[in-house]
Amino acid sequence: MPFPYEEFDLSGVRTYPLSSRASKASATHFARPYRRGEGMDGFLASLPNLLAATDFTAVVAAMLAARAAKRGILWGLGAHVIKTGLSPIVIDLMERGFVSAVATNGAGIIHDFEIALCGATSEDVDGALGPGRFGMADETGRLLNSAITDGVAAGLGIGQAVGRRLQDTNPPHASLSIVAAAARLEIPVTVHVALGTDIIHMHPDASGPALGEGSLRDFRYFAAHVTRLGGGVYLNCGSAVVLPEVFLKAVALARNLAVSLEGLTTVNLDFTRLYRPQTNVVTRPVAGIGKGYSLVGHHELMIPLLAAALIEGAG
Repeated sequence: MPFPYEEFDLSGVRTYPLSSRASKASATHFARPYRRGEGMDGFLASLPNLLAATDFTAVVAAMLAARAAKRGILWGLGAHVIKTGLSPIVIDLMERGFVSAVATNGAGIIHDFEIALCGATSEDVDGALGPGRFGMADETGRLLNSAITDGVAAGLGIGQAVGRRLQDTNPPHASLSIVAAAARLEIPVTVHVALGTDIIHMHPDASGPALGEGSLRDFRYFAAHVTRLGGGVYLNCGSAVVLPEVFLKAVALARNLAVSLEGLTTVNLDFTRLYRPQTNVVTRPVAGIGKGYSLVGHHELMIPLLAAALIEGAG
């Protein structure tokens, strides 16, 4: 049967005093204006104690606590972090003790290697693809494949192999290379490759056995690093698929061997929120044992901001 046009009777609606309600936003949590000359500490103190600002300060506190307690701080770096000019920031944090190990993907090692060689990277794909020039820089394919093949044959992972080659050859811009800095500081670097995804796989010097063996070796190194993250921090910066998947598998191995990851803090830092980083980094690995945070913003802004907060917080 059709309903009639009948107004709802509001005469019996119950109310309560506003002051008795639990509210999620309180004046005690509001931001305050930044005052000239306050510096980074003042800026952080001026933020609202709400939402992403609360998460950001919690991440800073977790990283400072991990460093003070000599717990691990493991960075997963997608290639975008490197090609947006952040290598000097990461290297400085490495020198200050805020990096225990670095993981990257195949594109990450390529960008880092090109920067070390010539101080530039990230070609114009749209302009190069049509003429058949995309990915065909000679030195990138020839020298990087050679470093990987020779290093893996000597029993190294890909990260170690490239780090050793950069140390041995000392290219003109090695001071801007995260991998070269890691070799100098004896900080492990692991490289996690998906075959066919990187430009060096298009070159005749590419060795499937070397890439596969080296990347598998690096996965096992990475898994060992993850077992040391109880009370520490894992950051996934700019990897949408490969590193979140690698991290989850390493966590699974640690759990399989009953390794405690109690107190682990995980952080995904990217300019968009995606399924795998959110699930495989922020949510699943810390369920019941730690905390996960998602910081959304451009790397070229967020990572320098995080670095400045860490440097000020460390005193």
